[in-house]
Amino acid sequence: MLALKQSNALLTIDLGSEKHLAIPKQVQRDPLKGFIEHADLLIVKKGEKVTVDVPVHVVGDAVSGNLVVLENSTLSVEAEATHIPDGFDVSVEGLEAGAQILAKEVKLPKGTTLAVDEDLLIVNVTAAAVESTEDAAEADDAAPAEAEAAAPAE
Repeated sequence: MLALKQSNALLTIDLGSEKHLAIPKQVQRDPLKGFIEHADLLIVKKGEKVTVDVPVHVVGDAVSGNLVVLENSTLSVEAEATHIPDGFDVSVEGLEAGAQILAKEVKLPKGTTLAVDEDLLIVNVTAAAVESTEDAAEADDAAPAEAEAAAPAE
């Protein structure tokens, strides 16, 4: 059960006198308790390439006042079954608004290739919506006037 908490875990299955390598293809969990109800395993061999979804992690900070949006939290790659990466770190350190990171810009380990379009958007840096102080002051002044107008006359 602990091995299936990690995505793309490589498992060794003992079937009598034979041992097989397998990776989880799909895991179904109880929606309330989280217990594993069913797991589909894919038998693999050393050296065989498989297509898997690997999580993407954003590291670093963009320029202050900007918003970092992770458009795709996983990246489909083709890798050797015994060398599946745990995740990809994508640095947004110092990026300005309008900057984008595409799949082709993600650093892949040796022997790993993209299984998706290389122009797939992974991270998008946008300017955060900032309300000006004048607009905020006008909204605060308008709120009491609207409340007085809505109050019933005595």
